[in-house]
Amino acid sequence: MKYLFYSLITIVVVLLCGITVKAQKNKIKETNDATILHAWCWSFNTIRENMKEIADAGYTYVQTSPANTCFVGENGGMQIFGDGKWYYHYQPIAWKIGNYQLGTRDEFKAMCDEAKKYGVKILVDVLPNHTAFDTTAVLPEFIEAVGGRDNLYHANGLNEIKDYNDRYQCTTGAMGGLPDVNTENPDFQYYFMQYVNDLIACGASGFRYDTAKHIGLPSDPLDAKSKQNDFWDVAMGRKPIKGITLTNKDNLFIYGEVLQDKNVKEKEYAEYFGMCASNYGHVIRQIISNRKTTAKEVSNWQHSVTPEKLTTWVESHDTYCNANESASLTDTQIRLGWTIITARQNGTPLFYSRPAGSSRENYWGNNRIGEKGNDEFKHPEVVAVNKFRKAMHGMPEKIKVSTDGTVVEINRGNSGAAIVNLSKKTAQLSIATTLPDGTYKDHVYGNTFTVEKGILKASLQPETSYVIY
Repeated sequence: MKYLFYSLITIVVVLLCGITVKAQKNKIKETNDATILHAWCWSFNTIRENMKEIADAGYTYVQTSPANTCFVGENGGMQIFGDGKWYYHYQPIAWKIGNYQLGTRDEFKAMCDEAKKYGVKILVDVLPNHTAFDTTAVLPEFIEAVGGRDNLYHANGLNEIKDYNDRYQCTTGAMGGLPDVNTENPDFQYYFMQYVNDLIACGASGFRYDTAKHIGLPSDPLDAKSKQNDFWDVAMGRKPIKGITLTNKDNLFIYGEVLQDKNVKEKEYAEYFGMCASNYGHVIRQIISNRKTTAKEVSNWQHSVTPEKLTTWVESHDTYCNANESASLTDTQIRLGWTIITARQNGTPLFYSRPAGSSRENYWGNNRIGEKGNDEFKHPEVVAVNKFRKAMHGMPEKIKVSTDGTVVEINRGNSGAAIVNLSKKTAQLSIATTLPDGTYKDHVYGNTFTVEKGILKASLQPETSYVIY
């Protein structure tokens, strides 16, 4: 399985890319060059209409909200929260492409076709673990496909999880009231994989598996209705189900929502797919909230799995919407965190698109499902670091932090650096760097940086990011 993009071997880079003499002195290392725009609640048509802007902003992937047939809320409302809900996306009632909130199968395919024109790839959020709260809303075709309602859920599937660190409860019980599907049922696996393969046939290039840690691994306890925990072997194309298998499996980007906690089998999940670095996201939010940090704090991925397999974020739709953990952070603070995680050598950063018109007093903004989010995804600082990331292919990182902890510098080999002033004050920067001596202009504001005897100097505006290379 292709989790992330790895660098070409050094000789190919040297011969084909015309790397400079100075850059040749760097040890070429495995790096993740991709970035993901989470076009949260954007319709397929809206994503298609904005594809050029997305590509111009330097994103490799666009992650859509769930594309499956989903629960219809109050009067079929189209508010993110109110007369309609964003989380109805996450309540499947059939495994077919298209829903009333985001668009049809044809519109999904048209979006993928447009993405291909611009070299952008589509990731789809999929959620086989559960159905809608209202089990009577599940469509007859879903029930028939799995062999009847008695075969739809785990034996423990309607019992609420009380201890998330109990692997039996965690992988077979109802999460937040959402009934737990019997994902080990071969009939369900066949039905679901037809949906996944149809997404790929329409042009999808990968998936985010929602609530992945709630689907059992081979080593986990069995539900009474399950003979073996083989869902991930089927979903990742390791074994066929009734004659079908995952198509194009070696070219897909797949990561799972395996939120970190006690007794989570991170390394076993990593044998199947990449996963999100939820603890690291929490640390990044602390850094931008506290407005100071250390190099050790910035560099520690907070995860047992190699960073090449991690998807990183400053915030996710869950941290923004559920407990509003990150919603109070300003757009400016989010950009500072984004520069830090995107300038780094590894991890694949995901930029969550907040609702259009949102503010720290009104989290929902214009409150319309289907519309484009705010313009932060294409802010000059965001675009600059997205492009910096690709330009620094293969360059190892070296993280420096100012003496007072308010400025972060992420060096990439001796080819470039990203600098973030976390504070609300102008900073007179004087910090060690790996850049050669000389004068540099940053790619955002044209600010002048000088390097003399390995010391980088400049005047930095409050809460501002810069990239130089």
